[in-house]
Amino acid sequence: MIYETPEDWDRATHKRVVLFGMSGLGKTFLSNALRDTGEWFHYSIDYRIGTRYMGELIADNAKAHAMQVPFLRDLLKSDSIYIGSNITFNNLAPLSTYLGKPGDPTRGGLPFDLYRERQEQHRMAEISALLDTERFAERAVRLYGYPHFVCDSGGSICEVVDPWDDEDPVLDTLTDMALLVWIQGDAAHRQELVRRFDRAPKPMYYQPEFLRQAWTDYRDETGEAEDAVDPDAFVRWTYARALDHRQPRYEAMARRGITVTADQVAQVTDAASFDALIMQALETR
Repeated sequence: MIYETPEDWDRATHKRVVLFGMSGLGKTFLSNALRDTGEWFHYSIDYRIGTRYMGELIADNAKAHAMQVPFLRDLLKSDSIYIGSNITFNNLAPLSTYLGKPGDPTRGGLPFDLYRERQEQHRMAEISALLDTERFAERAVRLYGYPHFVCDSGGSICEVVDPWDDEDPVLDTLTDMALLVWIQGDAAHRQELVRRFDRAPKPMYYQPEFLRQAWTDYRDETGEAEDAVDPDAFVRWTYARALDHRQPRYEAMARRGITVTADQVAQVTDAASFDALIMQALETR
């Protein structure tokens, strides 16, 4: 680790962290709090994916739907209107909408082969965005003068790396330039995340092997054909299993860094309280 002790962190001229953990446990909350101090550069992996690496795919998908409407088709073909993605750090809907959900097309589902293709696009984009982290950390200092840097990673980071490989190229790159910080939830957090997801199921990225098994198991259990699967029902059924699948992967990643709890993160109000949290975690590691 680039900071081995609380003193290392306290004395550091440039503090760099990569936050990881399940979506909904405080990564973006913490990143926004640090950015608001005026001394931390906030690098969002999902934003980078949705703009640099999948922005054209997202826009083209929207245009394809617009082309089905004669009024919009004529305007598009004459370059009279512009269709683009208005993705932000706090609104990643264009990216998740493009990923979609597999199943019955009359209920908004995608054919499974197309769904897997988009999942693969996301996997490659996420790896590229993670490998961009060091360049953005250097750019934050050189171009904007921010002394400190926080990488707000996506919940699927553990799915695009091999947490048990001591020579994983993405994790090697990240640990060489920043402190990995796992935001860990407990059973109550898991229950709340499942409750929220049941209320508003959203598209997400899954490890390919996990996705294939989940799709097979769900269809075996329901007896439904691929084009008859309720997309929302499938992702609801899959979500808790995905949480359990990711937990040991996060734990393995945390061997390279430190662990803080979601409850501790919720108490952070400024840079000083964040520094105290990091130093405490380094002390007890």
